[in-house]
Amino acid sequence: MIEYIRTYILFKESLNMAIGDRYKTGQRSPANAFYAWDGYTDGTSSPSPTSEESKIRLENGEVFPPINSCDKGAYWRMTSYA
Repeated sequence: MIEYIRTYILFKESLNMAIGDRYKTGQRSPANAFYAWDGYTDGTSSPSPTSEESKIRLENGEVFPPINSCDKGAYWRMTSYA
C-alpha cells in the first residue's frame, strides 16, 4: 500500500512539471529528465561546480544531489526530457 501511495504521488507531481521548472537538493525528480545546475540553496553562486557536476540526468523518483565538490545544496533546472 505504501508503494502504491508513493507511485501515485510521483504520478501527480509529474502532471505539474515543465521544462524550466526548478528543483533543489533532496527533492525527487518528477520525470526521466536532464537538469542543469542553477545556483546554490544558500544563495551563493560560487564556487562553480565541475563540468561533470553541472549537468545531470535523473530517472523518475531519484533524489536531486548536492554539489559534492563544495558540499553545498543546489538548485536544478529541467532542461529536457530523457
